[in-house]
Amino acid sequence: MTSALLRLSGITKSYPGVRANDDVSFEIAPGEIHALLGENGAGKSTLVKAIYGLVKPDAGQMTLNGERYVPAEPRAARAAGVAMVFQHFSLFEALSVAENVSLGMEDPPPRRRLAARIREVSQAYGLPLEPDRLVGDLSVGGRQRVEIIRCLLQNPRLLIMDEPTSVLTPQEVDTLFTTLRKLSAECTAILYISHKLEEIRALCDAATILRHGKVVGECVPAARSAREMAEMMVGTDLTPPERSETRPGAVMLEARALTLPAATQFATPLREVSFAVRTGEILGIGGVAGNGQDELMAVLTGETRAPAGTLLLGGEDIALAGPSDRRAMGLRTAPEERLGHAAAPDMSLTENMLLTSGAAEGLLSRGFVRWAAAREAAEKVIETFDVRTPGPAVAARALSGGNLQKFVVGREVVQSPPVFVVNQPTWGVDAAAAATIRQALMTLAATGSAVVVVSQDLDELLEIATWFAAMNEGTLSVPRRVATLSLEEIGLMLGGGERPGNGPEAPPDATPPRTQAAEAARAQA
Repeated sequence: MTSALLRLSGITKSYPGVRANDDVSFEIAPGEIHALLGENGAGKSTLVKAIYGLVKPDAGQMTLNGERYVPAEPRAARAAGVAMVFQHFSLFEALSVAENVSLGMEDPPPRRRLAARIREVSQAYGLPLEPDRLVGDLSVGGRQRVEIIRCLLQNPRLLIMDEPTSVLTPQEVDTLFTTLRKLSAECTAILYISHKLEEIRALCDAATILRHGKVVGECVPAARSAREMAEMMVGTDLTPPERSETRPGAVMLEARALTLPAATQFATPLREVSFAVRTGEILGIGGVAGNGQDELMAVLTGETRAPAGTLLLGGEDIALAGPSDRRAMGLRTAPEERLGHAAAPDMSLTENMLLTSGAAEGLLSRGFVRWAAAREAAEKVIETFDVRTPGPAVAARALSGGNLQKFVVGREVVQSPPVFVVNQPTWGVDAAAAATIRQALMTLAATGSAVVVVSQDLDELLEIATWFAAMNEGTLSVPRRVATLSLEEIGLMLGGGERPGNGPEAPPDATPPRTQAAEAARAQA
């Protein structure tokens, strides 16, 4: 590890209104696991896209293994020995593992030989895969294995990983780290991007920190605390979210035995899901991706109607109300997929503000848009949530993932809705932005809203939630008070060991899960 495998010198890249990378220089040695840290919008994504041939720098140069490196496209990067596992998987659910792998290869071998190679490589690196399995039948961790094996079959010298653990269970994270350490021992360099700083401390040999497109520091992660690295990223002291103790009020959102058949062979059915949330409370719903969280969100928002069960908003049955009607009644939501679902990519932030807040914020008058008021409303969100953007006229797709996340969550929170349901509120968001969003959710509950947070980040739920419940194979465990839970109990709930009706607690004044509605159904039967 004495000479650099990849050396970046003065890399600069500008877009209209922003300099994404500003004279960035650092190097990665063979076999080194090197972290690239920074807030959302710090320039990490632009930099790795330049390394992978997706964007062309305006200035500076790169060398790979001592030779000038100027990839015109990802194909050229792969040919030079650079592979990348993206945060968002590019897989076809209806195709097999082998078929997906072959699509990512320039000259794939015959299917039988490829299948044997997949088994051989996946077993060698502790990521076993069956080539004939449909990708749609795999867990999120299994799908990531497909992406990694597809890269490893190229024998890369440099592997870039963007937020690789954001959707993995702790056990899957351990397996991934074992694989990455094995690759490192074989002299494969790894450029690792993550906002999970404790993971960075455990895994990475070195770290380069970006802020506003510039390199502001380097460190050995194991020698620094997570808080120290976070403060290097933001350039200021971080204040952890403060919980405000409030007295819970009336039940605002209640689900009674919501049941939904699986829409496709890859979907998860909902099985008598019940819960109740009162004003002043946050219900945290945890679980590994693919256990029914997306289906539950669709039922709560009104995008899907459950054929069985009851959903009450402030005591009123809203089962037949559509998304717009529910929003008008005070149920606001922020979905997981921020670009395309929560925000229209090619529309400006002002226009995206109108999409969900036109009527509630008085941005419409007699069928006409009050554009000045709409811009002011978008600017309020931008300022309150520190959204890094030149202004409200910028298209949603131009924002980094974390900054768009702050906007779509902030757009709903600033309106102080009676009920707010959010899916993965800090997914792919840096430490400072995550603290801002979590504090906003806690403050929202403290001021009288009922909040439901669906998240795969257990630390997040334990930090902000009043109650915790776990999704497993389409069922929801009995909500338990966070203050009374142990990690062992949480693990049991996540694994489905505590089924509905087995828990000792339920929110007062709420219908106990699977009791009244289930009894009525049995009586009718």
